[in-house]
Amino acid sequence: MPSGGIALFVLLSFVAAYMQTLTGFAFGLLLMGAVALTGLIPLPEAAIIVSLLTLANALMVLLKGWWEIARGPFLLSLVGAIPLILVGYMLLDLLASSSLAALRLVLGLVIIVSSLQLIFRPSPRERLSSNPSFVFFGALGGIMGGLFSTAGPPLVYHLYRQPLPHSMIRETLVAVFAINAMFRLVLVMASGELPSHAVVWVMAGLPGVLIATYSARRWPPRLAPAALRRLAFVLLLMSGLSLVVPVLTA
Repeated sequence: MPSGGIALFVLLSFVAAYMQTLTGFAFGLLLMGAVALTGLIPLPEAAIIVSLLTLANALMVLLKGWWEIARGPFLLSLVGAIPLILVGYMLLDLLASSSLAALRLVLGLVIIVSSLQLIFRPSPRERLSSNPSFVFFGALGGIMGGLFSTAGPPLVYHLYRQPLPHSMIRETLVAVFAINAMFRLVLVMASGELPSHAVVWVMAGLPGVLIATYSARRWPPRLAPAALRRLAFVLLLMSGLSLVVPVLTA
């Protein structure tokens, strides 16, 4: 593991955790996209590392905000997500063993769609959505969580439509991501696919994640929420296009 690779991973982890803390999502998407572009770590291993670092970020965020979790949407989303994480995990193994190009294409498309959500945000609903809708979007997030440890896009789309305070939506999303990451790690350990060097990458990235999370909470930037969304949009869109365009042109 070259020192330059470690330094780059620390920087990427810091940026991803900072954006996650401010927006409520994007950690896994940004880090997975950056890792895929730089080729630092194979994608299946990167998903394991993202799961571990997601837990660290979530614990820091929820230490002060856990009481704001919307319990109904939280539990219903998990009902849909948990079974489908296994499906996504199996799909990752299939794509990783058959076509790396297809895996990069799927990841890139997921990131692009996620970036567009930040700009074209749906209109808030006047009333809370039905219980089955939370289960459905939780299931979609579960598939993506199993694939890339990034359950964000479907859940972000659905929760940001709800008539709930921004802080409650953010804490609920972070809590769902944390449980998804825990369950995915259980699958990894049960299958015996936890590489020993993954812990080294986690320990390298952990300080950056903790510092970024604390800094974003303690000294948030003086930017309007719309400006933060545009910044996250640019970062995600660029990484998504960088993954998709080479595959399509080849």
